[in-house]
Amino acid sequence: MSQANAAVMEMPKTQVWRAVCAREDLVLNSGVVALVGTAQVALFYVASIGGAPQVFAMDNRDPVTGVNVIGRGLIGSLGGDLVIASPLYKQHYRLKDGTCLEDAALRLRTWPVRLVGDVVEVNVG
Repeated sequence: MSQANAAVMEMPKTQVWRAVCAREDLVLNSGVVALVGTAQVALFYVASIGGAPQVFAMDNRDPVTGVNVIGRGLIGSLGGDLVIASPLYKQHYRLKDGTCLEDAALRLRTWPVRLVGDVVEVNVG
């Protein structure tokens, strides 16, 4: 199965949006972590050149170590992709789909996320 198909399969099948925090709780170009149901979700609020900032939501658990630290990672760009670098062993994960650039076997779960006014919502459907 291709990485693209794997990403599609993990997307929620229904649209159930849950408010998780306010926009003011986010830190521009950094991560914060919210508890969404039983999952720790790292939220990244990233500045966009010439547009509004974007929000990304992904699993806070590092797949290499099992430790909840992804929200403390560094945001950057590699090969034109926005990435988060794990703070432990520095693997780079694409913010848009959670794939690891160094090891295709590693992946972070991602969730659709949106801003509705000043409320950050994650699709948990």
